[in-house]
Amino acid sequence: MIYKNKADAKALIQGGDHFPQICGEVLFYQTDCAVIVRASICRLPDTASGFFAFHIHEGDSCSGEGFSETKGHDNPCKQPHPRHAGDMPPLLSCDGTAYIEFRTNRFCVKDVIGKTVVIHGGTDDFQTQPSGNAGEKIACGTICRV
Repeated sequence: MIYKNKADAKALIQGGDHFPQICGEVLFYQTDCAVIVRASICRLPDTASGFFAFHIHEGDSCSGEGFSETKGHDNPCKQPHPRHAGDMPPLLSCDGTAYIEFRTNRFCVKDVIGKTVVIHGGTDDFQTQPSGNAGEKIACGTICRV
């Protein structure tokens, strides 16, 4: 993929009370017609599937019990799941590390500044409303300008 060297925004990911070892970074690059999202996450827990739901949430803080201040998925157009602006492809862990890079036109970088990136402990079934039955929020980061 072709994009500039410097990201326009990033979220530093930290694990919650149950998984404090999780860490990583999500970078956002605005292009002319889409956003490139690049995530590198370390120390994910071992799970049967190795998949973790990965979303942008509308809340502006990773505070609260179980990251409750992140609120629900970012969904300004009021679409059903998995058509929310904040619905992203799942992370796939390999020995506790996940890397993903993808292109999306569901949002612009300026629209997600101040929102949160959440990693869930389960997989996203892409059907259950409103959030894909993704399980507990295990890690979070607030998106900020770079």
